[in-house]
Amino acid sequence: MPTLESRAVPQSETYRQNHAALSDLVARLRALEARTREKSEASRERFERRGQLLPGDRLGRLLDAGAPFLELSTLAGFCLDHADPERSVAGGGLIVGIGWVSGVRAMIVVDDAGIDAGAVQPMGIEKFQRAQRIALDQKLPFIHLVESAGANLLAYRVETFIHGGSAFYWLARLSAAGIPVISVVHGSSTAGGAYMPGLSDYVVMVRDRARAFLAGPPLLKAATGEVATEEELGGAEMHATLSGQAEYLAEDDADALRITRELLAALDWNRDLPPVDRPYPAPRFDAESLLGIALPDHRKPLDMREVIARLVDGSDFLEFKPDYGPATVTGHAAICGMRLGIITNNGPLDPAGANKATHFIQACCQSDLPLLYLQNTTGFIVGKASEQGGMIKHGAKMIQAMSNATVPRITVHCGASFGAGNYGMSGRGFFPDFCFSWPNAKTAVMGAEQAADTMATVMAAGMQRKAQAVDHAAIESMRAKVIDTFERQADAFTLSGRLLDDGVIDPRDTRKVLACVLAVCEEARRRQLHPVQFAVARP
Repeated sequence: MPTLESRAVPQSETYRQNHAALSDLVARLRALEARTREKSEASRERFERRGQLLPGDRLGRLLDAGAPFLELSTLAGFCLDHADPERSVAGGGLIVGIGWVSGVRAMIVVDDAGIDAGAVQPMGIEKFQRAQRIALDQKLPFIHLVESAGANLLAYRVETFIHGGSAFYWLARLSAAGIPVISVVHGSSTAGGAYMPGLSDYVVMVRDRARAFLAGPPLLKAATGEVATEEELGGAEMHATLSGQAEYLAEDDADALRITRELLAALDWNRDLPPVDRPYPAPRFDAESLLGIALPDHRKPLDMREVIARLVDGSDFLEFKPDYGPATVTGHAAICGMRLGIITNNGPLDPAGANKATHFIQACCQSDLPLLYLQNTTGFIVGKASEQGGMIKHGAKMIQAMSNATVPRITVHCGASFGAGNYGMSGRGFFPDFCFSWPNAKTAVMGAEQAADTMATVMAAGMQRKAQAVDHAAIESMRAKVIDTFERQADAFTLSGRLLDDGVIDPRDTRKVLACVLAVCEEARRRQLHPVQFAVARP
């Protein structure tokens, strides 16, 4: 297979500027993630007084020592509703990720009760449900470490209540599909939250700490006048001995996590998956150099072969139709021994490029090869020649092929992702199996300057139609507002805060992230589930 060469010059001023800009963006990402951990850590003394582990420590006890953990959607909720970016705490009140438990790859959700007592946050709901859908699609056991104060009634929103019900729908679907759902109740799980363990296949509850009831003592008294203690209504011992809601009664958090690890081992989840040993070479170029070649300014050109050379085994890339529609780059490669097809952009998508991509997508489906989309495009090309050349129908063919592909699709936003280019290159609206962003990525219906120029032209034409003098000051004011609106919404941090990807990643971690999710998708396709007609019903 041909080996890619690199023309990057680490000594050049452009490389150094790029490296500095990307390093700053990665540092900002890490600072936001650290702010969330510090907010939770501030509750340590309170947790220790109660004899509890902090949510992050619970996760550490659950996971296999030394095994990788791919955390997802770390920026969920960041700057939602125009919150102050210097104070906004990201994460949605949850820790979510794919990790190893007793040698089994699982989807894990941890209520971060160290932040606002684990109260439900709007983006936390979306983050939770995204984790459920990934678990269903990729056939991953679903483990939920539960402790939440429930909904914040002072910030009640009816849409949060309505959409929140989907979490219970997905729990039922997971169980019926034959995927184990495990709840470990460390603290409060009340009202609607009581259905989390209620709809789980296996429930572990911590003695004297766990609570699960539809109505707590205050609501019960207000609704019926009945007086009861929390333990009588929903304590762990009551559920383990009377209601049958808990299968396992743990003495403390650590004991609950020990039981969970033993339970997952007992399920023998990997019995149909013999180990795969595939030796592979590393890329010929250091991942560190990705910071020097990634572009903070999408208006400058980037040869995406430079990116591919730093992601794939041996930097080997068999390009498909290299001389036809050359602005669209397609070809075969491998990542950590897993073969795949790659589609990326060195410019806008034109009719030839769209046709090439369509052909390549269908050929990869024929060969059962996953598809990796590395987005770096200003969109579908416009102009008289492209319109007469059938850009609409050829772009539509590409979208049809991508939407109906029978293989896993993984998307990484590496640069610009504008207009219908976002759609044709498997954007979030087309449900890729996984979608990640580099911190320099920009996503919008078009570039900010382009949008401002378009609106300026329309505004000037409107003035002329009304026989008014063109008000250049008003047009410039409008242009500034449009640019600000687009720039504020286009950056990767804002998009990730709204769950429009599965997380912002350090470009240097791209190969590791891709290796993880490719392995997840591969396991899912090899695994045989044993569905039941309905979800497992509790006695």
